[in-house]
Amino acid sequence: MMKIKSILVSQPAPNESSPYLEMAKKEKIKIDFRPFIHVEGVDAKELRTQKIDLSQFTGIIFTSKNAVDHYFRLAEEMRFSVPDSMRYICQSEAIANYLQKHIIYRKRKISFGEKTFSDLLPLFKKFPTEKYLLPAADVLSSDVQKVLETAPIDWTRATMYKTVCSDLTDVSIDDYDMLVFFSPQGVRSLGVNFPDFKQENTRIAVFGPTTEQAAKDANLRVDVMAPSKESPSMTMAIEKFIRNNEK
Repeated sequence: MMKIKSILVSQPAPNESSPYLEMAKKEKIKIDFRPFIHVEGVDAKELRTQKIDLSQFTGIIFTSKNAVDHYFRLAEEMRFSVPDSMRYICQSEAIANYLQKHIIYRKRKISFGEKTFSDLLPLFKKFPTEKYLLPAADVLSSDVQKVLETAPIDWTRATMYKTVCSDLTDVSIDDYDMLVFFSPQGVRSLGVNFPDFKQENTRIAVFGPTTEQAAKDANLRVDVMAPSKESPSMTMAIEKFIRNNEK
């Protein structure tokens, strides 16, 4: 087996300390970071083509910090002043706290779930009369779709941002022994940027079942899979793979 000397992680470079940097030192490998995808906001004109009138909604469902930022950006662009009476349902406490970047948190109707989107069902049952807006990306996760279809609420989706492929023309993809992916869009970006990419000895590491499926659909061989019982994190899975291959 070919020894792994260099890895490209399709994410932004981490701040000071990171398991990747520790692994690079420990295993004596070169690790580069480069986001394969980025988020772009839609503009007010595009939102209007979706027939979205922000003033028609009395509640908002936030699934991410991106959704929060793009909702308030568009509200400002459309000169819509968000009323104090607005009800906010956030997927997690971290997202709810993030609202403070845009609104005065006190005396507002803010509720949040534990972690997953399905944890919000009791909140929808508790506040069923609001007219909810769901600011979302161009790709909506199937979990969110399923939960909202069973929820006893009136809701409308608004595409406020899109995940697009980044330009990677300056990257020499064949210089790396391993590529690490975290989303189906990241895998798609590989195909868009490097249409002639041949995997051969390049190892592919993926995080999560949807990313794994996207890699297989792109005819890539998946060598490292996380999370698993033995390797809950990507770095643990990669280290285990390196150790097993160097025996």
